[in-house]
Amino acid sequence: MDTQGIEQMLSVLRSTATQAGGSKPAESGAAAGGVDFAQVLKSSIDQVNNAQKQATQMAENLAAGDSEQNLHEVMAALQTASISFQEMVQVRNRLVSAYQDVMNMQV
Repeated sequence: MDTQGIEQMLSVLRSTATQAGGSKPAESGAAAGGVDFAQVLKSSIDQVNNAQKQATQMAENLAAGDSEQNLHEVMAALQTASISFQEMVQVRNRLVSAYQDVMNMQV
């Protein structure tokens, strides 16, 4: 799985944490050459979706008797898609938790 999107997301989260701590980051936001959090998140979700679609298609082809599909490759693709989905769910859970923490802060 390509981890570039996750690295970009972590970079955005670190930048936001630095801003929240009162320090000024080297660059702030997409306007200063940073990454757009929404775009990184959408890209990551699209990658997970594509992995699931590809694994499902491979499994359907194998079930239909396609001689070009290897059982091992299909199983590996299904496991990769499953792990990618679980990873995305954990990221979502962490984002929701962070949002709730921010909303519960007293100003």
